[in-house]
Amino acid sequence: MGKEKKEKRKSEGGEEVEEKDGKEAWAEKTKYLSPISKPLASRKLTKRLYKVIKKAQSKKNIVSGIKFVQKSIRKGDHSGIMILAGDVSPIDVISHIPILCEENQIPYCYVPSKTDLGGACGNRRSMTMLIVKPNEDYQDLFEECKTEIQNLPMPI
Repeated sequence: MGKEKKEKRKSEGGEEVEEKDGKEAWAEKTKYLSPISKPLASRKLTKRLYKVIKKAQSKKNIVSGIKFVQKSIRKGDHSGIMILAGDVSPIDVISHIPILCEENQIPYCYVPSKTDLGGACGNRRSMTMLIVKPNEDYQDLFEECKTEIQNLPMPI
């Protein structure tokens, strides 16, 4: 009755590739998560976060990259929300950031894919972490995401 969820298309090489529906793609992305990637955003929250990131990127209200995020936290800029990629390898690169966020009361969560995080910023490169700062143009969506992140169960 409805559309079939899996669609086949031809890739440039001539072989057939299956596109996966949302649940299968989510399961594929969460398969490569690091053990420290908790609290993980739900599928619905991840989509909202990507939407906020796109709007913030157009207003230049994003601090992205490990070096610039650390500098921003240490300078005392605690107004935004921190979004970390869950499939970063090696883990040592970002393992200290959640502790900094907890000390400075910055809400944070993990999303499953660093390539999707980079894509939400309009970047071709993958991105390990970023801070989204508030702005009146997307304030409602930002506050909604912030409260959902604060309600996520924190790791022990």
